Amino acid sequence: MKIRDKILNVYTQFSPAERKVADYVLERPDDVIHYSITEFAKIVGVSETTIHRMIKKLDFEGYQAFKIALARELSGLEETIERRDFIDEEIDILRRLKDTLDMKNVEKAVEWILSAHRILFFGVGLSGVVSEYASLKFSLLGFHTFFSNDPHVQVIEAVNLTGEDLVISISHTGNIRDTVKSTQVAKDMGAKTIAITTNRQSELAKVVHLVLQSPPVKYDTYEFLRENIGEIAVVDVLFKETFQRIYRERKKHFENLEGVFKPKRF
Repeated sequence: MKIRDKILNVYTQFSPAERKVADYVLERPDDVIHYSITEFAKIVGVSETTIHRMIKKLDFEGYQAFKIALARELSGLEETIERRDFIDEEIDILRRLKDTLDMKNVEKAVEWILSAHRILFFGVGLSGVVSEYASLKFSLLGFHTFFSNDPHVQVIEAVNLTGEDLVISISHTGNIRDTVKSTQVAKDMGAKTIAITTNRQSELAKVVHLVLQSPPVKYDTYEFLRENIGEIAVVDVLFKETFQRIYRERKKHFENLEGVFKPKRF
């Protein structure tokens, strides 16, 4: 198994300090192979012991063995990208969702959705696309939803919220400044807040009342190739759990909705 895949498979088992090491390896593998363990520890801001623990969890005997394996993989990186089985990668992300998503938190989130006067979805960039998708999905269930990927509009909406409202903020890394700030404003106004993110130690996770963790996904070459399928999957789980709860009482609404859609199809 490739080092990248090993890291992602056990990412949720790492301590916060070990995650800092893992993140650096995923983002800058070319740099790591040139560092001594002392240099690496100093750059990342952790102890050498932390690096040893992280490497042990990847089944390497020591730092030198880890660097040799990493260097070998990097030498064949272009071939790996060209020949990667992308379908298996997508399946693997969804499989790891069972390890990261706490269904008790999903149940609590559903309760908040059912009792909310308004549901606002915050996100920017690719996470903004997921937020728009989520807003549309829940509007189909008859909820009063709002979406904007503009941080200024998010703050304007956030200052008008009350304890009856709910904000669901989506950020893969959880460290996007605009999303964190918008969410903090909503929380300060009394709204309940939920984060959908891969990182439970992120700035966004620290702000919200509840975290729904998506599977960590980091591409080993270019950040823009990173998938958001994990966040979409969390939205879909949340949507289906909510639908199941309200189906009987809103059955007529769903039948009417289906009737509205029929004339739009060829």
